[in-house]
Amino acid sequence: MHQITVLLAIQPRMLSAVVGGMVERQPDMDVVGEVSDHSELGVAIPATGAQVVIMTSGDAEREPGICRDLLAEYPQLKIMALSAAGDTAFLYQLGAKPERMDDVGEAAILSAIREFMR
Repeated sequence: MHQITVLLAIQPRMLSAVVGGMVERQPDMDVVGEVSDHSELGVAIPATGAQVVIMTSGDAEREPGICRDLLAEYPQLKIMALSAAGDTAFLYQLGAKPERMDDVGEAAILSAIREFMR
């Protein structure tokens, strides 16, 4: 079975544990690493082979510069930016308009990751 490899860059730590546990329980997904600061993503992505990054963003409503930079360097990467408040998320991929998610429950997040990889 093809594993979807996920790298976490989520703060606060408790939210990271919840999202990481949710991903790890999936037979087709694997958390391959976790970074505590977005500045570490440029090293962690190639080191882990991550296909998807789940991160928090202070302002997920506007495309964070880090997403733009990462997609330029890793064009196949998919990024899910959760708002700091935890009430919305945005999905980023190269060449596509960011997609807003208003449902950030477990089923919606997992479904979005799987759909991302199709």
